[in-house]
Amino acid sequence: MRGALFLAAFLLAALAGCDGEEARRVTIETRGGALHSFSVELALTPDEQRQGLMYRRELAEDAGMLFFYPACTRAAFWMKNTYIPLDMIFVAADGRIVRIARMTEPETPDIHDSGVPVNGVFEVNGGLTQRLGIEEGDFLRHPWFGENGRATCG
Repeated sequence: MRGALFLAAFLLAALAGCDGEEARRVTIETRGGALHSFSVELALTPDEQRQGLMYRRELAEDAGMLFFYPACTRAAFWMKNTYIPLDMIFVAADGRIVRIARMTEPETPDIHDSGVPVNGVFEVNGGLTQRLGIEEGDFLRHPWFGENGRATCG
């Protein structure tokens, strides 16, 4: 329980250093130079991270949910009680997209794993990454990631 409280306090403190609007936006930059901007719902507390997008019936095309881990960890998600297909974008400390689980099937216990330690996961509508040409190796831009971010590995 103490670890969960520490994590929540760390994440809230990390947000304090961000402009509120800046923390609620994500931009994905493709290798081809295209920029795709999204409004973001942040999953900060352990309870918010456990629930994620479960029980939702819709998600705006320009929206998503961002999960953040202050240190590298192997992330695994399932779709039980999730009613819409999602693309799960697994993000390294520098913001590089290391894996995309595309069009995850709703209401299944199938596990979608990052495959490597990551610092975050960004969930968007299923099929959106393919439609926008977002690929592994592209970059997710948010104050938590990158050179001046709060994510760490090692």
